[in-house]
Amino acid sequence: MDKDKIEQAFKSAGIEKTITCPEAFAIAGKFKIPKKDIAEYCNSSGIKIRGCQLGCFK
Repeated sequence: MDKDKIEQAFKSAGIEKTITCPEAFAIAGKFKIPKKDIAEYCNSSGIKIRGCQLGCFK
Protein backbone atom coordinates (compact mmCIF):
# COMPACT_ATOMS: atom_id res chain seq x y z
CA MET A 1 0.00 0.00 0.00
CA ASP A 2 1.36 3.40 -0.98
CA LYS A 3 0.13 5.41 2.00
CA ASP A 4 1.54 8.71 0.70
CA LYS A 5 -0.20 8.33 -2.67
CA ILE A 6 -3.54 7.59 -0.99
CA GLU A 7 -3.09 10.45 1.46
CA GLN A 8 -2.45 12.88 -1.41
CA ALA A 9 -5.43 11.54 -3.36
CA PHE A 10 -7.69 12.02 -0.33
CA LYS A 11 -6.37 15.54 0.26
CA SER A 12 -7.01 16.50 -3.35
CA ALA A 13 -10.59 15.20 -3.00
CA GLY A 14 -11.16 16.94 0.34
CA ILE A 15 -11.54 13.65 2.24
CA GLU A 16 -10.75 14.01 5.93
CA LYS A 17 -12.96 11.93 8.23
CA THR A 18 -15.49 10.11 6.04
CA ILE A 19 -15.68 8.76 2.52
CA THR A 20 -18.49 7.18 0.53
CA CYS A 21 -18.04 4.03 -1.52
CA PRO A 22 -18.58 5.91 -4.79
CA GLU A 23 -15.88 8.43 -3.77
CA ALA A 24 -13.49 5.59 -2.86
CA PHE A 25 -14.15 3.83 -6.17
CA ALA A 26 -13.60 7.08 -8.09
CA ILE A 27 -10.31 7.78 -6.31
CA ALA A 28 -9.17 4.19 -6.91
CA GLY A 29 -9.85 4.55 -10.63
CA LYS A 30 -8.45 8.04 -11.05
CA PHE A 31 -5.21 7.40 -9.16
CA LYS A 32 -4.88 3.69 -10.08
CA ILE A 33 -4.94 2.56 -6.45
CA PRO A 34 -6.34 -0.88 -5.58
CA LYS A 35 -9.66 -0.63 -3.72
CA LYS A 36 -8.29 -2.95 -1.07
CA ASP A 37 -5.47 -0.47 -0.36
CA ILE A 38 -7.99 2.34 0.04
CA ALA A 39 -9.97 0.21 2.49
CA GLU A 40 -6.83 -0.62 4.48
CA TYR A 41 -5.84 3.05 4.56
CA CYS A 42 -9.29 4.05 5.80
CA ASN A 43 -9.17 1.41 8.55
CA SER A 44 -5.68 2.37 9.70
CA SER A 45 -6.38 6.12 9.55
CA GLY A 46 -9.78 6.13 11.26
CA ILE A 47 -11.63 7.30 8.14
CA LYS A 48 -15.23 6.10 8.21
CA ILE A 49 -16.81 4.56 5.12
CA ARG A 50 -20.43 5.56 4.59
CA GLY A 51 -22.91 5.27 1.77
CA CYS A 52 -21.77 1.74 1.06
CA GLN A 53 -23.05 0.43 -2.24
CA LEU A 54 -23.78 -2.90 -0.57
CA GLY A 55 -25.37 -1.41 2.51
CA CYS A 56 -22.60 -2.66 4.81
CA PHE A 57 -21.65 0.72 6.30
CA LYS A 58 -24.07 3.46 7.30
